[in-house]
Amino acid sequence: MVFSNFNSERLCPAAEPLLIVHTALSLSVVFAAQNSISHYWHKLTDRTFTGIYHANAFDLAMMIPYFIVLFVLAVYGLHRYWLVYDYFAYSKNVPPAPPPVAHWPRVTVQLPIFNERYVIERLVEAVSRFDYPPELLDVQVLDDSTDETCEVARACVERHAAQGMPIVYIHRTNREGYKAGALENGLKTAKGEFIAIFDADFLPEPDFLCRTIPYFMNPDGGANIGMVQTRWTYLNSDYSLLTNVETILLDGHFVVEHGARSRRGTFFNFNGTAGVWRRKAIDDAGGWEHDTLTEDTDLSYRSQLKGWKFLYLPQIECASELPVDMNGFKAQQARWAKGLMQTAKKILPKVWKSKAPWHVKAEAFFHLTGNISYPLMILLSTMLLPAMIVRFYQGWVQMLVIDLPLFLASTCSISSFYLVAQKELRPKTWWRTFLYLPFVMATGIGISVRNAQAVIEALLGKKSAFARTPKFNIEGKQGTFAKKSYKNKAGWMPYAEVLLGLYFSLAVVYAISNENYATVPFLLLFVWGYLYTGSMSLGQTYFARLRFGVNAPEMRPATSGAPGF
Repeated sequence: MVFSNFNSERLCPAAEPLLIVHTALSLSVVFAAQNSISHYWHKLTDRTFTGIYHANAFDLAMMIPYFIVLFVLAVYGLHRYWLVYDYFAYSKNVPPAPPPVAHWPRVTVQLPIFNERYVIERLVEAVSRFDYPPELLDVQVLDDSTDETCEVARACVERHAAQGMPIVYIHRTNREGYKAGALENGLKTAKGEFIAIFDADFLPEPDFLCRTIPYFMNPDGGANIGMVQTRWTYLNSDYSLLTNVETILLDGHFVVEHGARSRRGTFFNFNGTAGVWRRKAIDDAGGWEHDTLTEDTDLSYRSQLKGWKFLYLPQIECASELPVDMNGFKAQQARWAKGLMQTAKKILPKVWKSKAPWHVKAEAFFHLTGNISYPLMILLSTMLLPAMIVRFYQGWVQMLVIDLPLFLASTCSISSFYLVAQKELRPKTWWRTFLYLPFVMATGIGISVRNAQAVIEALLGKKSAFARTPKFNIEGKQGTFAKKSYKNKAGWMPYAEVLLGLYFSLAVVYAISNENYATVPFLLLFVWGYLYTGSMSLGQTYFARLRFGVNAPEMRPATSGAPGF
């Protein structure tokens, strides 16, 4: 007997019925749980329809595209595993510390801005603290602004120039070529042998140039170095859920992607800011061109195809401000997605024809075409529910053998990719990333609608203006942008995201009603991702106090209506 050692004499008469009821309820719960599990297992292993079910034309029309999309996504997912492997396999291939510099070269610092009245003074103040010899330094504020930023920037430059800082203000009114055009225009009067570039939201440390320039001056191979890229850090990582997610995404890019590519010796890109170029490397590659939205990646590949070597220095950090509003984040990601695809169309034919090793060509292909996963993700999203219905009678063995490996390759690689980055940067607290991974994956799914549009526009050759990411001088957890300028309407895209979220809610209901519980967590990522990004874009003003993202910035004609993931 289970209760043979139980002393019933210690119970008062009133307690005996309670014991009986408690025991009966406990046994009922145990038996119910056993019945549910055994029922679900029987449903999974039921072979009633084995040999009876035969795929028809409709089923094949659904399943063939479904598996093609899943397979392509799996290939790009496996590439993430390969990057992680390269990161560790070539961990010893890091540039050694350069010797002291005897004669410092002349350096031009370019600060391209467009409507950045909240942060331009902060940037100039940071550059004014450079400990580089002032007689070998000249600073250019390249201003394409169309608002009161012009007066703020001009006054700031005049104030610092009066104090002896070698700084000039250059204003354009036509914005031809956007950022690339401003940089190219600045080169006409630049005096430096080396060009350091900082976007408006960056805060370089005073020793930035004294730590990066020596690598160019190294007698052991320094003359072949065309560009040095440093690692971004973030002033406002903990501002909101969105900025925490952005931190994880960008850390994955700067730690694993840049780390793996630079260690292996494959091509990698200048990130548009927080880096230093050798002027001759820019000129040899043909200078800045503005036929893509990622002029930095375009110039990077053209320069490396000319034989210039790039260095990535993760130990040198440069603080920056993350986008704190959903629309600003989505516009930034869409610009990168479209620009990389434009660069792929322009550069990949040259890469294939070059004499670069096969692994360099392969990595260039995956790097520049990785954003094709966004339109594929939309296709997969629309096909998931029909695929679930079609495959109801196909049995669990096929799903285990075919679907599970593809799913692990295409999805779980994301987890390992970002976990590695966080463990490298934060060895004591990296485990906290597990808490954010569902939000990271959901956000990647949520921005896929806008990024898919951007990629398709690039493939079709549709041009669009450079939509810069607005900054609001927000550091740490303080500050708000709810009442600041640079707001815009969300457009129609968030409505499509909300509809997709509701569509996947129906898929969740269908999965539960058919006891397909294993798919529910995966489907919930789609529900949360689409509803989160869509609702935040539509209602950021109302949700500002919840810190889920706030007002959208003003955008010049957007790239499309978002490392990549």
